[in-house]
Amino acid sequence: MEFVTLNNGVKMPREGFGVFQVPDPAVCKQAVLDAISTGYRLIDTAAAYGNEEAVGAAVRECGVPREEIFVTTKLWVSDASYDKAKAAIETSLKKLGLSYIDLYLIHQPMGDYIGAYRAMEEAYKAGKLKAIGVCNCYPHVLADICETVEITPMVNQVELHPFFQQPDALRLMAE
Repeated sequence: MEFVTLNNGVKMPREGFGVFQVPDPAVCKQAVLDAISTGYRLIDTAAAYGNEEAVGAAVRECGVPREEIFVTTKLWVSDASYDKAKAAIETSLKKLGLSYIDLYLIHQPMGDYIGAYRAMEEAYKAGKLKAIGVCNCYPHVLADICETVEITPMVNQVELHPFFQQPDALRLMAE
């Protein structure tokens, strides 16, 4: 397994298993169990996927020590404010049944994403989140966030494939 070291020293697996569009709890749980048994150590879910409970159950039951599993989940746009993000973090922790989340991301930079990020910074400082970041941020939005917040995002998870290569975003993230 290859890892990348985030800007706060946390090691994150380079490859992960995502559970987008796996709403059935039994199917999702089994898929995560199978992924972990084949060697995946990063599991990617989101509040909007509706399957955090199944992911958490699989992580707790898989037999692999918790510290070896890297769980990512995301804040949905309807919770993009300081107060709503604080509640959403607690909801995700409860649904996952975990004492901490390895990586917590703003799913889309909409609404009061700066307020939401400030709530994430607090949860990070409290040890509830081991790493924080964003998703789907175009270069100008990522630059705005980096210039505004106290803790630089550790991850900008973006869609990237041969049909959507985002060279400008990659250049900015490299900086």
